[in-house]
Amino acid sequence: MLDQMTTTPDPMQQTIHSAIDQIEKIIVGKPQQIRLAVCCLLSSGHCLIEDLPGVGKTTLAHAIASVFGMGFNRIQFTSDLLPADILGVSIFDPQKQLFSFHPGPIFSHCVLADEMNRATPKTQSALLEAMEERQITVEGETRKLKQPFFVIGTQNPLDQSGTFPLPESQLDRFMMKLSLGYPDQSAERQLLAGDSRHHMLEQLQPLVSVQVLLEMQQQVEKVHVSEALLDYLQLLIEATRDNTVFIYGLSPRAALSLLKASRAWAMMNGRDYVEPGDVKAVFTAVCGHRLMATEQHNKNVETLLEDLLDRITIP
Repeated sequence: MLDQMTTTPDPMQQTIHSAIDQIEKIIVGKPQQIRLAVCCLLSSGHCLIEDLPGVGKTTLAHAIASVFGMGFNRIQFTSDLLPADILGVSIFDPQKQLFSFHPGPIFSHCVLADEMNRATPKTQSALLEAMEERQITVEGETRKLKQPFFVIGTQNPLDQSGTFPLPESQLDRFMMKLSLGYPDQSAERQLLAGDSRHHMLEQLQPLVSVQVLLEMQQQVEKVHVSEALLDYLQLLIEATRDNTVFIYGLSPRAALSLLKASRAWAMMNGRDYVEPGDVKAVFTAVCGHRLMATEQHNKNVETLLEDLLDRITIP
């Protein structure tokens, strides 16, 4: 039955691939991470990038915002950052004799929360409502955020000085967690011999408007998921709830994130239905940061998830 279904319209797939090609000219040698980050955006999720300073996390955020025509704000998280610095604050206007709200940098289509684990937990928690409900509540008044709304969080490894671990509730708001890592020799030579990344970012032109991006996100919701595919996804989720392997299993929110990311991956590959390969492609990025291995396992979470994918048979 799936073979008889129509595929995603070619123009949309071509537009997505053209956008990815433009980003790959800025971030060289990281095609899989770029595709996953774009998948996260199309899924209406948020993306966390953990890595050492200087490997291109901020540049990737700028490139995605530019190519997809989104307004961009950067918030540099520091230990003295306050929630009001993110959300905004009401300031008294003596001429009008009333308080007027001055929106913070959270009011943008794409927000880079840079080095967010360098801020205190109180400040980190200011993003929770915004990321989950696309709104903020300040001084008893709720204000809607711009649509689309995409948070790219970056964090440094926890063994670096001045870092605070992100709480589980914050990590769970991120659909995916990625790591760029060092470039290989060929990619690094391109960086050394090529133009400045800052100059290339300035020359980058939007290929997608905000309206088209919203239509793409809506199209993801229409990608077909069969009952057999849902069975497979549930088997994977249930396997993570084995407390001999992981301390805590995946939550229903994680299951929904995995489903939505799988739909977006299918659409990026020109299909209007999800295959098991789509689930496998996004599984580790969606689930890895939500899980913690038990003490009796000496493998990292990513390896355990790969073992799980090998073990669970497709219905």
